[in-house]
Amino acid sequence: MSEGTIAIAADHAGYALKEDLKADLLERGLTVLDLGTDSDTSVDYPDFGKAVGEAVASGEAEQGVIICGTGIGISIAANRIAGVRAALCHDATTARLAREHNDANVLALGARVLGHEVAHDCLRAFLDAEYPGGERHDRRVGKLG
Repeated sequence: MSEGTIAIAADHAGYALKEDLKADLLERGLTVLDLGTDSDTSVDYPDFGKAVGEAVASGEAEQGVIICGTGIGISIAANRIAGVRAALCHDATTARLAREHNDANVLALGARVLGHEVAHDCLRAFLDAEYPGGERHDRRVGKLG
């Protein structure tokens, strides 16, 4: 696994937020694997959810961040990849609990429903939280496949 590598991708609706969050990741000293898109020209969100999901599942990246207009479609696409646990988060609490309770390895965000500051709060909470494991959580996460 690429320790400290975060895969990030977005469709056209999430492009500006992706660039903003990418700067935050780099400031934290993390390696960023930017899987697109590279502009706000219309593209298909499933392609980018799949790309990040595959990077995380293969170990090319430790965690992922995916962004589309609502975060819904891109999270569905990522979750089709075995071993991916993408969590659509709306605030720092859901981002933290996604890691602590569900061992989420991909953070999904909706650029059209979150302000940039809330998105940054989600990213920080997601990255700072750790999965503690334990019988209760391991049993439940194991049932996710």
